[in-house]
Amino acid sequence: MDQGGVVLSSRLAEAFLNTPRHPFVPVFYRREADTFVAWRSTDGDASAWLSQVYADDSLITEVDGLHAEDAGSGAVTGAPTSSSTAPGLMADMLDALDVREGTRVLEVGTGTGYNAALLCHLAGAENVTTVDHSAALASMARGRLDALGLRPDVVCEDGEKGLPSRAPFDRIIATCSVRRVPPAWFDQCATGGIMVVPLKGTLAGGMLARLKKLPDGTAAGHILHTPAAFMPLLSGAQSPPGIPEPTGGERRESILSGSVLDDWTFSFFAQLHMGPSTVREFSREQDGTHVTTLFDGRDRSLARVTDTPDGPGAQVQVSGPRDLWAPVERAHATWLALNRPRREWFTITAGPQGQTVAYIDPSSTVHHWTL
Repeated sequence: MDQGGVVLSSRLAEAFLNTPRHPFVPVFYRREADTFVAWRSTDGDASAWLSQVYADDSLITEVDGLHAEDAGSGAVTGAPTSSSTAPGLMADMLDALDVREGTRVLEVGTGTGYNAALLCHLAGAENVTTVDHSAALASMARGRLDALGLRPDVVCEDGEKGLPSRAPFDRIIATCSVRRVPPAWFDQCATGGIMVVPLKGTLAGGMLARLKKLPDGTAAGHILHTPAAFMPLLSGAQSPPGIPEPTGGERRESILSGSVLDDWTFSFFAQLHMGPSTVREFSREQDGTHVTTLFDGRDRSLARVTDTPDGPGAQVQVSGPRDLWAPVERAHATWLALNRPRREWFTITAGPQGQTVAYIDPSSTVHHWTL
């Protein structure tokens, strides 16, 4: 069956057709310029609201911790912190997860509960465990699932730790992104089990890894074709680093604009060349000039990349002990030399000793990067 451009198996199609989305997103935010406004079915055209609910789009349900159901009628500013994933992406991930009746499933990132409902249809509710860092989100999802007669185990827990009391699991799926697969997930995945995990650092357009747990305790698999910019897993205290203004340092020219990191066909590859603690901010100045800033709080290295007006390149201001833009330049040159390889051509191996992404080019040369 073809549902919204995604080819679905008959079982997966049945799950989507028999699991309504609207009970899980009674209120969500719509963007208005640089703000967000809560949208309810009672706000004007109910048919337009319902059409948006069943569109193949992500729906933002929380901004800076303020859930849409708790928002007033005014505009809200901030960054999205929870959403309902686009159904097409959910379908790709569930298809890769290969859930069957009786399969023991752990979902990390309950969110609205919609994905958990689909898992209940596929595996049986008694076999589904879903965890979320937010007690409020877990409570709301539990109530919505219960209203549909579905009673999986919904737990407020640090998802990075999984849920050892319910392990082992035959399948583990995350609806939030991680830089690397957490060790607890390996421990709690049964031998022969499958994990579907969004891998993403500071750049958008991350990777979806499908890994199979091997008898030696490691896991191996492929990167899926679909880009995935999931919100990061919330674990422990959250203290995002502030990016300072560059001070002193060197200035140089680059043939590469900072906007290259907005290209999802390249950004996943660029991320493989960036340190795990490097963060990125980007903006446009009043004249439209694109500005990207990279910062690593470990050693206070910083690079600010400003497009050259009316030119193809950029001016780079570097401060701190390392030039953070240089690895991106090298990554882009390598990517072009490899003829812009697609993400689904990459493999991944992971275990207690490390996690590696690899690509074998047509000459049989193996390229690999440590996550």
